[in-house]
Amino acid sequence: MLMLPSNTKVYLATVGIDMRKSFDGLSEIVQNIIEQSPFSGHLFVFSNKGRNKIKILYWDRNGFCIWYKRFEKGRYILPALTGQSIELSLSDLHCLLEGIDLKNIHRLPTLHYKKVA
Repeated sequence: MLMLPSNTKVYLATVGIDMRKSFDGLSEIVQNIIEQSPFSGHLFVFSNKGRNKIKILYWDRNGFCIWYKRFEKGRYILPALTGQSIELSLSDLHCLLEGIDLKNIHRLPTLHYKKVA
């Protein structure tokens, strides 16, 4: 996959899209439906209605890039979808692209340590 800064956000559009859309069509969805700037450097993830194809749109310094993956067998299993888009973590995106069911992931609790003076 890509080497990304840890502060990169991932937005998943909740509606299936026409996979014929390219840079301009996906950028329009980012602005009008996800309500984010496509020039932010964040990742914008789109799936088709059949949930076997994913496109990721992102801005890379001087132009848009599209990353595209198609499952030959099976479907992407997406988390509960409410609203126009949801925000995923980078680790959720990696799981999604590997075909891991995001609905049934059980994570250990995050520990927060206090700094002792």
